Order: sequence, then C-alpha cells, then structure tokens
Amino acid sequence: MLNKEKSRNPRNNLQFEFTVDKSTKTVLVTREFAAGLSLVWDAFTKQEILDQWWAPKPFLSKTKIMNFEVGGRRFYAMVSPEGQEHWAIQKYTSISPKTNFKFLNAFADKDENPQLPGSDWDLSFIEQGETTKVRIVIYNDSLERMEKMIEMGFKEGFTMTLNGLDILLKSKNHEKRD
Repeated sequence: MLNKEKSRNPRNNLQFEFTVDKSTKTVLVTREFAAGLSLVWDAFTKQEILDQWWAPKPFLSKTKIMNFEVGGRRFYAMVSPEGQEHWAIQKYTSISPKTNFKFLNAFADKDENPQLPGSDWDLSFIEQGETTKVRIVIYNDSLERMEKMIEMGFKEGFTMTLNGLDILLKSKNHEKRD
C-alpha cells in the first residue's frame, strides 16, 4: 500500500512530499528549502546547528556526542519541556560531502544502548539554483517497526521539525544579507 501526500507551501511554493510505502517498508520525505546547498548541508551535519532544529517544538535537541564521519555517531536526546529525555543514536555508514549521507538510527537509553530494531536513513541533497531539495528515504527492517513509527506520530513530528529547519534557514539567509 502506498500512502502519498504532496503539498507546496503556499507562501513560497516549495515542495513537501511524505510517502509511506508498506510494500518496501519505506518512508520517503522530500522537502525543498529556500537556501543554498552549503547552508542546508551544514544544518544536517553540524551539531551546533542540528541542536537548533532537530526536534518537534516544544521539544529541544541536545547532542551529547557527534562525530560526523563514516563509522562515527551522533548520540542525542529530544528533551521535553518537563525535562524528560528521549535518547537516540545515529551511526554514520556513508558520507559523500554535500550530496549524500547515510546512517542507522535507533532509539537508545541514556547509556547509549540501542533499542533495536532501528531504521536506515539515506539523505540526498540536490542544489536547484536558489533552493536545495533534500530527499530522505527511511528503510525499516520490519513492517511492524514502520507502522509503530507512524503510529507514534512520526509524520506530524518530522513535519514540525522540518518546518523548524525552514524557519532557521530563513533567519540564516536573512543574516547573510544584512
């Protein structure tokens, strides 16, 4: 079963697509940002920028360890307004600078013990003049895991998270012009 939603932001006509494909156990997210490739790449790969947007509001992202290289990892928590921490680990498996990187993502406990199964993320970055398209393919080992991810509100939470990135990128673009 394929569940595909496409939309365009009415203010800036940028593409946003969220597709769930149960037959391949994948979620595909495509999002365009009104920012250059270098800025968007940095937003996904630098700890100090990631922590500004990698959580749906009102949650905050708090990175404990980040080593962006093949074999490296990011260990971080999404922290609720009440201070409750939800830990996750991303293990980087492939990096092609400014075009693509891949990682295994899994929830974890505060001692960095992954709660398997995780999911494989494949992020591609495509420069399109004044905009950058990010294409994220999330592959799940099991249909059950993917369905649980969707049930937990992944679409809504990740949409909010990407909207936060959009706002951050607009402010960074504005800073560059000043």
